[in-house]
Amino acid sequence: MPKPYKIPESVLVVVFTDALDVLLIRRTDGDDLGAEYWQSVTGSKDRHDEDLMDTAVREVWEETGIDCSAGATQATVLRDWKLVNVYGIYPQWLHRYPPGITHNTEHLFGLRVAAGSQIRMNPREHTAYQWLPYREAADRCFSPSNAEAILQLPRMSAEMAIQGAGAA
Repeated sequence: MPKPYKIPESVLVVVFTDALDVLLIRRTDGDDLGAEYWQSVTGSKDRHDEDLMDTAVREVWEETGIDCSAGATQATVLRDWKLVNVYGIYPQWLHRYPPGITHNTEHLFGLRVAAGSQIRMNPREHTAYQWLPYREAADRCFSPSNAEAILQLPRMSAEMAIQGAGAA
């Protein structure tokens, strides 16, 4: 049975520490093309009615093993940055979407984690990970929208800290 088409609405989660080191993971499908595709956590909705926060929590768990769900014991802070990118889907991945779909809508999130957080990758999706200072991480990303999201990290991290203080 063929895989169902992907929904062209996704999340991008910038995982970072207080020192603004960013987690990048390397996609396995780049290896087939002789390229290294480094990126943040990203993934599409499973259902059209799936809540974006639920999508972000699921993708972080699937791709890193970090539990950022409500009530998780690990000290994490996941926030919707309320930023959206619309971009053309790369030609090598168009076959994953319904015919005629050429663009994806991506919702940006940030996930603050403790330095030294353990990462457990899904080997079907990713082959390596690294923590880099945010500017280096932005330079390493293959996706311009991912790089731009990472470059917004100092401002978004400060806003997340203010939001967190207001919630305390």
